[in-house]
Amino acid sequence: MRLNLVHEGADELNYEIRQIAELGRRLETAGVKMTWENIGDPVAKGEEVPQWIRRVVAAAAADSSSYAYAPTKGLLSARQFLAERVDGSSLDPEDIIFFNGLGDAVSKIYTQLERNARVLGPSPAYPTHSSAEAAHAGSHHLTYQLDPHNGWLPDVADIRSKVKYNPNIAAILIINPDNPTGMVYPKAILEEMVAIADEYDLFLVADEIYAELSYGSEAFVPLGDVVGRVPALVLRGLSKEVPWPGARCGWIEVYNRDEDVNFERYVSSIVDAKMLEVGSTTLPQTVLPAILSDQRYARWLESRRQRYAERAKLATQELGKIVGANVVCPAGAFYLTVTFQPGSLNYGQGLALEPEPVREEVERAAVKLGPTELDKRFCYYLMGATGLCVVPLSGFNTELPGFRMTLLEPDEKKFQRTLNILSKAIPAYLRSAAK
Repeated sequence: MRLNLVHEGADELNYEIRQIAELGRRLETAGVKMTWENIGDPVAKGEEVPQWIRRVVAAAAADSSSYAYAPTKGLLSARQFLAERVDGSSLDPEDIIFFNGLGDAVSKIYTQLERNARVLGPSPAYPTHSSAEAAHAGSHHLTYQLDPHNGWLPDVADIRSKVKYNPNIAAILIINPDNPTGMVYPKAILEEMVAIADEYDLFLVADEIYAELSYGSEAFVPLGDVVGRVPALVLRGLSKEVPWPGARCGWIEVYNRDEDVNFERYVSSIVDAKMLEVGSTTLPQTVLPAILSDQRYARWLESRRQRYAERAKLATQELGKIVGANVVCPAGAFYLTVTFQPGSLNYGQGLALEPEPVREEVERAAVKLGPTELDKRFCYYLMGATGLCVVPLSGFNTELPGFRMTLLEPDEKKFQRTLNILSKAIPAYLRSAAK
């Protein structure tokens, strides 16, 4: 082409959660029976959406109005309902904007930022955020570190230092409960982050998609409860909590829009960009108030929280026994992250691979990996030898080697089988050809 067509941030687009499945599908073709623990889709893992929720959706789908466009910001009835649910807040329905899933919202948040304006995010980082932010800037995502040896909590002093000495940082991203670690931010740390944003004239972005799936001793605190007068965008949705990922229904709650003229214009640009798409999915917005206000919904959520808490405890106990691995019991969401001790992974390690086509597929993929992707190498061999697909932690924008698995398997025996596989495969891999 006579002009370069590729955006300079194109190389920053990476979503290992789905990319690793490409090798898994080739291994399936070669005869490996796969167990997928890479994607956080409760429905795909076998969770049954309650019949009463399906009946609510079916009744709404019978109404022709649910097939029409929704207004740009979303149905007023849904926005009014959500605004009234925010305790002690003056959130207005006009401060709620619906999107086609939070992926759409995340894209708009970063695309509409001025190119030099950066968002400081956690590491490990959920790749939808880190990739979108990096691509927007045409540079690697800026991060603050979550410490696996301190319950995955962030170092607030480190956040303050990075904000202080980088004037291009315009916002701080908080994923709470966190993906991939399952950490829930304590109220005191949230308040410190709000104070930093206030001091340095930043706004906050809080991805709270797992807000209703917190089950640890640390109570979940919505950012809206502590944000004060600091401008903020809070992201929520139906995909994880109903669960209804196929609905593609997420929304942004805008806090303190009027506190800063520049922030107000930025939010308006997000709405303007959304206006070009006409509107977001109508059916889930139509049924949202009926589902979320039903007394059965609270009981349904509680049963899911209890199940994830049990899975988290069991997995932590089982995998925490492995020498060379570090496991922190998650307190929210439905993931568990395992990290390997520094220097414990090397190119000489492996697991038995058979038949020959399986060995060839794994070795062909592994030989392409660099020194910062040794955890990905482990995941490749794990897939080839056992059929278990987990996500390497290097795919979450971190130098910490490890992997993320889900806690979604509803069958206790199958979940225990997954833990048994890991309990045997990890030590075997670490011992093999160790140098």
